[in-house]
Amino acid sequence: MTQAAKTTAGQNSSPGVPASLTSLRGVGPALAEKLARLGVYTPEDLLFVLPIRYEDRTHITAIGSLVPGQRAVIEAEVELSEVVFRRRRSLLCRVSDGTGSLTLRFFYFSRAQQQGLARGKRLRCYGEVRKGPGGLEIIHPEYRTLSDSAVAQLEEHLTPVYPSTEGLQQTRLRGLITQVLDTGSDTSASHPLRDWLPEELTAKRGMPTLEAALLYLHRPPPDAQLDELIAGSHPCQQRLALEELLAHHLSLRKIRKRAQRLTAITLQPQNDLVERFVASLAFELTGDQQKTLDVIRRDLHKTHPMMRLLQGDVGCGKTVVAAAAALHAVSAGYQAVIMAPTELLAEQHRDNLAQWLTPLNIKLAWLSGALKGAARNTTYAALATGEAQVIVGTHALFQEGVEYSKLGLVIVDEQHRFGVHQRLSLMEKGASGKSRPHQLVMTATPIPRTLAMTMYADLDVSVIREMPPGRQTIQTVAIAEERRGDVVARVREACRAGQRAYWVCPLIEESEVLDYQNAEATHAMLEEALEDITVSLIHGRMKSDEKDRVMKAFAAGKTQVLVATTVIEVGVDVPEATLMIIENSERMGLAQLHQLRGRVGRGSEQSTCVLLYRPPLSMHARERLGVLRKSSDGFIVAQKDLELRGPGEVLGKRQTGLMQLKVANLIRDAALLPEVQELAEVLLDDHPEAATGIMHRWIGNAEQYGNV
Repeated sequence: MTQAAKTTAGQNSSPGVPASLTSLRGVGPALAEKLARLGVYTPEDLLFVLPIRYEDRTHITAIGSLVPGQRAVIEAEVELSEVVFRRRRSLLCRVSDGTGSLTLRFFYFSRAQQQGLARGKRLRCYGEVRKGPGGLEIIHPEYRTLSDSAVAQLEEHLTPVYPSTEGLQQTRLRGLITQVLDTGSDTSASHPLRDWLPEELTAKRGMPTLEAALLYLHRPPPDAQLDELIAGSHPCQQRLALEELLAHHLSLRKIRKRAQRLTAITLQPQNDLVERFVASLAFELTGDQQKTLDVIRRDLHKTHPMMRLLQGDVGCGKTVVAAAAALHAVSAGYQAVIMAPTELLAEQHRDNLAQWLTPLNIKLAWLSGALKGAARNTTYAALATGEAQVIVGTHALFQEGVEYSKLGLVIVDEQHRFGVHQRLSLMEKGASGKSRPHQLVMTATPIPRTLAMTMYADLDVSVIREMPPGRQTIQTVAIAEERRGDVVARVREACRAGQRAYWVCPLIEESEVLDYQNAEATHAMLEEALEDITVSLIHGRMKSDEKDRVMKAFAAGKTQVLVATTVIEVGVDVPEATLMIIENSERMGLAQLHQLRGRVGRGSEQSTCVLLYRPPLSMHARERLGVLRKSSDGFIVAQKDLELRGPGEVLGKRQTGLMQLKVANLIRDAALLPEVQELAEVLLDDHPEAATGIMHRWIGNAEQYGNV
């Protein structure tokens, strides 16, 4: 978080902001450290720690009218106070207000507190009423002692409840936020908080000012629409959500503009390598594949770096488009790299590309963290001299010591598993003066169009929706784990008919913490149950060459059943595999289940995915599994995943540092996204200072990832 956005006097003054966090009363180094856990480093940050709910302490409720589950303020006199020793030591105070009585129960208390709650004391308490052994009670209420002479003021506003952290009580946090809200009158100790959105833009849209929005959210009136505040749909919340989404969108637009100012090598083919490759395939490209390839090749002819996202469901044929794009770079005399997030997926790409490219005399190289010693040095040399034309690997591709001769194209698969800075680091490896390599990023997790336009604003987007001909629809069934024996019998039947099966477990070995099915126990069970069938095991702890050996045996049919962890989620391509069994499916996300399901249905035979679950199913789990049973369309599954689990699963690590949303919710606030795009255009063109201020306020220096 920079000070630029905090120290510049602005159009609309709002609650005053002291110059530094330690200028607030009671804030020393220890408290500042606790506040940092909430992302609070300056007084302005405190204003953007918004309530997660509200309590109504604006009126007193008679004890006689209380019901269990109600949160209320009561005023009463202590009739009896005693320490009891039953299952645990407790302080019990019986209080009455003339309309009824209840018990205040404290498990943690001091001698002074016990003395302060003596018989005859008048108290004002707040808490949740519940049924106790002797009638109604409140456990650990917030309370204060009232003097006989003074009439204590009630709260004028609803009381906010904030997200907190260990060692930071609500009362302390409320007090600090109140200090910041109330310092506006002392201009010598404060700087006004800038409302970066120009007044003409907010007034035109009927939005409250930043000051009005913050004051309302921290101090809502007693008649506030609580249902709107709880749902996040109140105009004041929407005002802040809009600004936050705008900050993230602007940061990506800045990355894009910066990239467009860079130059790139124009990749003009010197031969018909791509055409020969396409002609050599055993299948024809679909219309979507051909159209996408044409767009990519046009991008590669341009003088600024291509930054394109290629979306497509599992099995739509993204890899063959990537291979053709890589060959376009090679035909222009440059290198292409393909980076995958896991060794297994990278190995699959390597093996597929070897089949396609070796007949074309293209030199393919492999680089991963597991490559050591002489083999790694040989690969490094091939990269640096240009002998290696297409290079496949993992994160190792952009590590220190790796140098490329003429890197023209960077392809990143399953890009949501990488941070922005990681893929930009790979681009920097190919930098030559002001020139940067072109970039193609791919995902098999489809993203709804509006979301993609806003949260991938640094990329052009292409979509392959058409599936290759002959792909079978996968039948999906959900079965309780008690019927595992029936499933084993179905696997036996399929394997005897020459088919193959995956059996996926969430854990490698038994866990004392998680009660999940583990791969080692399942492997042993299936070996015993399927005596005449070969069963193998693969998981992430195995060495690369061992995993490779197991996968090759399964692909060749030497193994008929492969017990695996979710290491096989992406990239594995065995057309003869027609059965996918997934243990503890109720605990997995939709996107992951859809990816696993996509490992079957790759041949001409009908395929089935069995979702084994442990009953009883929660409503949430039932809904998730129902989505998979009804639809095999990845775009529909992704939309439901967004609705059920939020954007984190879909956007993933790509937005690390950028997508830490505090107020906005990408599903709830989807209607704001077109306005976000419109406002971004206006600010970038007419109010660049405001665009910078908004980014600094909401994401600090995260947009500097674009400078990697």
